[in-house]
Amino acid sequence: MKHHHFILHKPYGYLSQFIYELKRKKKLLGELHDFPEGTMAIGRLDEDSEGLLLLTTDGKMSETVRSKKIDKEYYVQVDGIISEEAIAQLQEGVVIGFNGTKYLTKPCKAFSIENLPAFGARGKKIRDERHGPTSWVSITVNEGKFRQVRKMTAAVGFPTLRLVRVRIGQEHLNDLQAGQVLEVSDFQLAEKE
Repeated sequence: MKHHHFILHKPYGYLSQFIYELKRKKKLLGELHDFPEGTMAIGRLDEDSEGLLLLTTDGKMSETVRSKKIDKEYYVQVDGIISEEAIAQLQEGVVIGFNGTKYLTKPCKAFSIENLPAFGARGKKIRDERHGPTSWVSITVNEGKFRQVRKMTAAVGFPTLRLVRVRIGQEHLNDLQAGQVLEVSDFQLAEKE
């Protein structure tokens, strides 16, 4: 059986799934493209997160991507001008709450971003400049606890306002616009040494 693989720029306000059993009406991935039967999202992005999402009909591929060998990079807009100290803390690992216990995140790559890609405006306005300045930071992790990146920036005193995943392994969001889907023959993941 030939498998299908897709790269999607998940827009703000969509769930990373095709079926939602609860009564409330939610926007689902199937509304963005006519995906073949059996397509699944690999990993998740929260409803209020955006960016690169890989989809496949191959369950084994899903396991590979979710493994700790594959880096995931996020561009994160935070409240305030993030300090070098906060970035150093993120790099070393910070304590976040996870399942009612304290969890120390693994060391990661983090740095300030000056020149942002053209993501386009988010579906819902974040806030305006009167509320003070914001800044952007790149955070690359290879673990994926629930809302981990948001919890990490909050732990160092800079709450996340907008979160966009820009890379998984060697697959980049590039200039794919929100809601766009690209079918690819395979994913470029190249595991870490």
